[in-house]
Amino acid sequence: MTPTTGLTGRPARELSDADLEQQGTTAHETRNWVFLNGTAEQFATHTARMLELEQEYLRRHPMRTWQGSGGAASERSELDVLKQALRGILVQITALLDHEPAASGGPSDHGADPAVALLSRIAAADGGRMHKLEVHQAAREVSLERSALAKLYQSDPPLLITEQSDRVLTDAGRARLAEAGE
Repeated sequence: MTPTTGLTGRPARELSDADLEQQGTTAHETRNWVFLNGTAEQFATHTARMLELEQEYLRRHPMRTWQGSGGAASERSELDVLKQALRGILVQITALLDHEPAASGGPSDHGADPAVALLSRIAAADGGRMHKLEVHQAAREVSLERSALAKLYQSDPPLLITEQSDRVLTDAGRARLAEAGE
């Protein structure tokens, strides 16, 4: 499942209870995908929508969650709850702002062929292998489209192979780099 990049749907306050629960469940189910594979824009949009749904659920059903009751009487206002949620968002934003992006693979990343740039990054990795999520991130960074990435596995002979969760550069992949002068 791939979440969309824009906010979709009605505001949470306008949803029926059933729709609110269904959308909240879907938001939580897709969170891992967005965190691992989504763009920064998708992550921000998903976070905002998920928090909107959660806050509306908490507003309607405060006694169903620990945030609403904590198992004990609470004098927290809706405003206090929202302030706490915003503090959590600020922690996430600060972490994103403080995060230094991974160094690029070097000058070869700026070449005309993004496939060669990706193969070069994998070749530079320990043992010529990378975790599949790192390969997908590197492919995005060098602007290699998904279909072009798939061709690296499907070529005859393949330039990349799969070994469990790792992606491994083959001898044919190393030959392609040598042809490109890498």
